[in-house]
Amino acid sequence: MYLGIDLGTSGVKAVLVDEAQRLVGQSTAPLEVSRPHPLWSEQDPEDWWAATGRAVAGLRAAHPDAMAAVRGIGLSGQMHGATLLDKGDRVLRPAILWNDGRSGAECAELERRAPNLRAIAGNRAMPGFTAPKLLWVATHEPDLFTAVAKVLLPKDWLRLRMTGDHASDLSDSAGTLWLDVGRRAWSDELLAATGLGEAHMPRLYEGCQPTGALRAEVAAEWGVPPGTVVAAGAGDNAAGAVGVGVVAPGSAFLSLGTSGVLFVSGERFAPNPERGVHAFCHALPGRWHQMSVMLSAASCLSFAARLTGAVDEASLLREAESHGGDPGALVFLPYLSGERTPHNDPHAKGVFFGLTHDTDRGALARSVLEGVAFAFADGLDALEEAGGRVERFLVIGGGARSALWGRILASALGRPLDYPAGGEVGPAFGAARLARLAVTGEEPETVCRPLEIRHTVEPDPALAAALAPRRRLFRRLYGDLTAAFREADGA
Repeated sequence: MYLGIDLGTSGVKAVLVDEAQRLVGQSTAPLEVSRPHPLWSEQDPEDWWAATGRAVAGLRAAHPDAMAAVRGIGLSGQMHGATLLDKGDRVLRPAILWNDGRSGAECAELERRAPNLRAIAGNRAMPGFTAPKLLWVATHEPDLFTAVAKVLLPKDWLRLRMTGDHASDLSDSAGTLWLDVGRRAWSDELLAATGLGEAHMPRLYEGCQPTGALRAEVAAEWGVPPGTVVAAGAGDNAAGAVGVGVVAPGSAFLSLGTSGVLFVSGERFAPNPERGVHAFCHALPGRWHQMSVMLSAASCLSFAARLTGAVDEASLLREAESHGGDPGALVFLPYLSGERTPHNDPHAKGVFFGLTHDTDRGALARSVLEGVAFAFADGLDALEEAGGRVERFLVIGGGARSALWGRILASALGRPLDYPAGGEVGPAFGAARLARLAVTGEEPETVCRPLEIRHTVEPDPALAAALAPRRRLFRRLYGDLTAAFREADGA
């Protein structure tokens, strides 16, 4: 058996996978996000550890014999989060998350200090990345900054609790702005720009390499063999790609989770930072990937359900389905946490435009689904500017369960969407595959096979034509409101 653990923003998922790559069991434990100030997004790392314990305990209760047969553990997790530790590995403050927007000014300062940043890191400085967060801490919490001995990404803090090792993989570390992504090594120049050095960083590994062994006391609590190998693992998107078999050049997936991602695998470092496209290392040796990221995707539906008093997201989707498919001029901008690709704008806000006395909850829900799809289409345009046409996408993530959303997405993107069997398991399954590679040393292509396609959603020309005028309005609205967004934040 192989255990995959995915530390997400809204929860921790743990899965058990057997040698035939069958999903034996899965368990989740929820997490909350703290937003103590506008633009802020934080979590207490101790909550991560507690949720991991609950998720693993759920697996142990349901599958004790399978847990006793675990040979390797893989980790995946939310990227970019800054977990700051002192010399005794004590957490100094709540972790600043990937969707935190406080460090906009520090992004400009970082690019001033490191003129070669975009060429080295393959990305422009954005508030979500880790390095600007450390500049913010240095400016606003200077005493705390001087106490920082290690900076770990969220999943790597879990690893520290599991094994005692300061280690990370290249795919996750590529999202810090401290990595020379082409060389797959820490950059002294970029670290120095934030007042840090390599000693503050974890050791680097490929995602399929072992980084250590599970501590005896953790193994006993979890019901797995002592000394179980822990693989380096991957950032959530690279792990999701490994899980669905998006490892060959040109293969791609669409992730419809809390955030939204278009991910394209490649065999070379191909940055396009001017359009907010991310160029990162893949989780496997000698591979890279490009990615467009929107900060709020399926979370927009959760927001709309709360806002309108719907019972839950599923009931809201049913209302959107029964609405009839034409919300008129109603348009939703999904920038509830700002936006990355292509705008790189932490000040962007969510907007409902076109409300009238006739607007009902179903129309609002439909506009949310369309607005998220339009933001994905903006991301696809940015991706294809540098990387060439992407022919089709696998779909993963919790939002992938909505058939209506699939039809809207396929039509807005103009691309077929392939829905794999088991794709909803996501990054945790990829983490389990990386655990197996760390234990067996098999060739990645042997293990990271594409999942069986359950069904395909083709673009609907009639629906695409109906969406086109609202997408034009969607794009115009962002441009018209950009100055207002900044004014609202006092920027």
